[in-house]
Amino acid sequence: MLLLSYKNRIAFNYILSTALLISVVFCTIYVITSYSINRHINDDILEESSEYIEEVKIDNNNTYLIQVNQWRERDNNRVHVNPVFVQFLDNDHKLIDKSPNLMGFELKLYKNDKDNQFVDSYLNESPIRQIQVPLIDKDKKIGYLLVAMSLDEATVILTNLRNTLFIAFPLILVLLFFIARFIAGRSIKPVTLITETSSRITKDNLKDRIILPQNKDELFVLSKTINDLLDRIENAVEREKQFTSDASHELRTPLTVLKGTLEVLIRKPRNQEEYEEKINFSISEVNRLNNLVDQLLLLARFENQKQSLRIEKIYLNAIILDVLSLYLNKINNKKIEVSYDFSEDYFVESDNYLVSTIISNVISNAIKYSYENGKISINISKNDSKTICSISDDGMGISPTDLDKIVNPFFRSNPTFHPEIKGSGLGLSIVERITQLLNIEFKIESEVNKGTTVFFIF
Repeated sequence: MLLLSYKNRIAFNYILSTALLISVVFCTIYVITSYSINRHINDDILEESSEYIEEVKIDNNNTYLIQVNQWRERDNNRVHVNPVFVQFLDNDHKLIDKSPNLMGFELKLYKNDKDNQFVDSYLNESPIRQIQVPLIDKDKKIGYLLVAMSLDEATVILTNLRNTLFIAFPLILVLLFFIARFIAGRSIKPVTLITETSSRITKDNLKDRIILPQNKDELFVLSKTINDLLDRIENAVEREKQFTSDASHELRTPLTVLKGTLEVLIRKPRNQEEYEEKINFSISEVNRLNNLVDQLLLLARFENQKQSLRIEKIYLNAIILDVLSLYLNKINNKKIEVSYDFSEDYFVESDNYLVSTIISNVISNAIKYSYENGKISINISKNDSKTICSISDDGMGISPTDLDKIVNPFFRSNPTFHPEIKGSGLGLSIVERITQLLNIEFKIESEVNKGTTVFFIF
């Protein structure tokens, strides 16, 4: 069984169930036929018995007179059609008369408990069924009537039927096996296509897809599920390639700038102020490079799902105030007005470090993309079991075409319009990964030159 192909196993299992069903049907046919034949024979014997009893007359001496000439002329002489054997016995079990077709044989008389019951026996090695009927006159048994009928014809019919069923049973099963195998082969054709398509798919060839079956059955669902899986794998590989390419570019840029600055610095002797200026610029590029590496490492940790969470009860108000104090100099330099309204203390179950990271990234973006003398508003509220934190600014905003892309790594909305704003395009990508990890709902609403609002729903 284990060595059979999937197609043959389907056909084999189908045949097992079909064989059980056919055997039940064949047995039912045989039993019904046997019952009908036996019932017909019994009715014939009873009918013959009734006719012969009516022909028996009793005289004054309590002996019965048989109309010999009448019953001998009956069709029981025609042995070749359906022989009926008749025999009369007196009360002492002595033979009075019998039908000519009994020749030198006699029907056997059984004990009284067999009266009026059908008994199967043999006559000259041929099967017969007989009945012994007591002859009663004035409540006194005066003799017996024995009527028998040959079972040869019934035996032949039942034997032929049984042999036919026995021969037909394996032939039907063999025929059904090949039919089921053919149908199973056509039914599992999509599985073969799945195997062939899967064998062609490699890391360099992720474009092939399984042709969907016309019937929307289980194989259709399987094929579609595998195609969807291949789509996700292809997208993941493409994102990985894009991420690697962008990361290489972003790392190469500060290194190139740093190398160029140092090469210019050593070309000729310079005064103290020039050295300090170039060194400070190099330090800022190193800090930028260091920050970029930290963000890439953080993304890599989430990508590999090795980030261990420390879920605890954290004070959301305090986290926001700590982040604001961290960016206080930048806020003051751009003369940004920050307003927040915490009507109560808000606690959430989450990871303190990761929540601080996403709040920090969003507030940093709000400061970065706000105009001079802009305004940032922070609100926290409760809605049933949910805690909602919103951070809004009235800055540059994001165009509708870029709104779905800003969570992609290294993507920045219209960076050429604001070359003075530095960034790697990793901040919101990190925010999205962390919110997914912490099961926090993350939404962004924005309009160009009107501002951006970010929602965190804990």
